[in-house]
Amino acid sequence: MSPFSQIVFIALLSSLSLTRALYFHIGETEKKCFIEEIPDETMVIGKYRTQLWDKQTAAFLPSTPGLGMHVEVKDPDTKVVLSRQYGAEGRFTFTSHTPGEHQICLHSNSSKMALFTGGKLRVHLDIQVGEHTNNYPEIAAKDKLTELQLRVRQLLDQVEQIQKEQNYQRYREERFRMTSESTNQRVLWWSITQTVILLITGIWQMRHLKSFFEAKKLV
Repeated sequence: MSPFSQIVFIALLSSLSLTRALYFHIGETEKKCFIEEIPDETMVIGKYRTQLWDKQTAAFLPSTPGLGMHVEVKDPDTKVVLSRQYGAEGRFTFTSHTPGEHQICLHSNSSKMALFTGGKLRVHLDIQVGEHTNNYPEIAAKDKLTELQLRVRQLLDQVEQIQKEQNYQRYREERFRMTSESTNQRVLWWSITQTVILLITGIWQMRHLKSFFEAKKLV
């Protein structure tokens, strides 16, 4: 496989792993959180739309305009990156500054709506990471790029994202190695401490038995 083919293959794998599309159900006061492992300096775009359960039709229908969603994003250091109230359908954007697991939480403002009391809400969520956040037709129209130039631009963006992913994997490996070394050192010192305690206990027992036998004039 040629180097160019390898890059294209890796880029395709990257494109499969950097897009999340799902839906979930939440109750009136329920909060749903998701964990995304994101490299540093990477843009993330989330799009969602909500549907409200209708008892009469026994189906999910588009939500009323008054229903909204609150989105909160925390970085690996639990620092709040984004906290904002949106409508029944919305789009949120943030850029990671620390590599690692980012927590994305959503919950509705259902407590303000009598129509949602005791009801059920379906949320369709689509999360795009890295170069998937780029609107290439808009970029092509703005920069007047040909189809070939646009494809090259996409490949360059994908390669850049792959480099970020590789740097993040190296960062994870380094953290794992540091954790392993720290754990091994703690296990070693704990074993040494146990051995010392056992030796001290054995010496004390021997001295105690010797004193006991001397007191009983057995030795």
